[in-house]
Amino acid sequence: MTTIPVASTTALVLDLAGTFAFALNGALTAVRTARLDIVGVVTLGMITALGGGILRDVLLGALPPATFSDWRYLVVAAVGGLLAFALSRQLERLATPITVFDALGLSLFAVTGATRAAELGAGVGQAVLLGTITAVGGGTLRDVLVRRIPTVLSSELYAIPALVGATVVVGAERLGVGGPLWVLVGAGACFAIRMLGVGFRLDAPRPPGAGSAS
Repeated sequence: MTTIPVASTTALVLDLAGTFAFALNGALTAVRTARLDIVGVVTLGMITALGGGILRDVLLGALPPATFSDWRYLVVAAVGGLLAFALSRQLERLATPITVFDALGLSLFAVTGATRAAELGAGVGQAVLLGTITAVGGGTLRDVLVRRIPTVLSSELYAIPALVGATVVVGAERLGVGGPLWVLVGAGACFAIRMLGVGFRLDAPRPPGAGSAS
């Protein structure tokens, strides 16, 4: 019997949790903004959940992507989409569910994406960048499909929290102190910065005068 390393098990659990959170987010976005039927809702949920990871693995040359070699990703994404469809009225009553699920998915994918990139031999900068791409890729595809400006380009702090989370994980690994604790610290830092950005309407710096344009 093969023993799975604790770090790998933690990364898998967090990756699946991020997949589920992003599937809920994408499906709820479909219900709220696009008024899609069940096929559209589940499809958008799955694209949001799986898009970033597929893009990361393609860029790393890890083919086929984990999404297609491990059935759990597809099942978790589909279940998340179906659950959001079935419970859309109840979830709509919760406080800003779309934003919270988006922040959770962003945080979990930032650290698991960076961890996977580092495991496959990417350098420090490349691992941080790929962790960020994993985090924002699915949400970007979601926004393009519902015909709105991607959140990563226009909303309160989005890519920056992902960069911070990925940097914490990769930095800890390079210093030889990496492990599940630092993965959770990185995810927590990303989530906190993202929610602070939403709560206080903090934006990344923009060109001088850009905000005054009518």
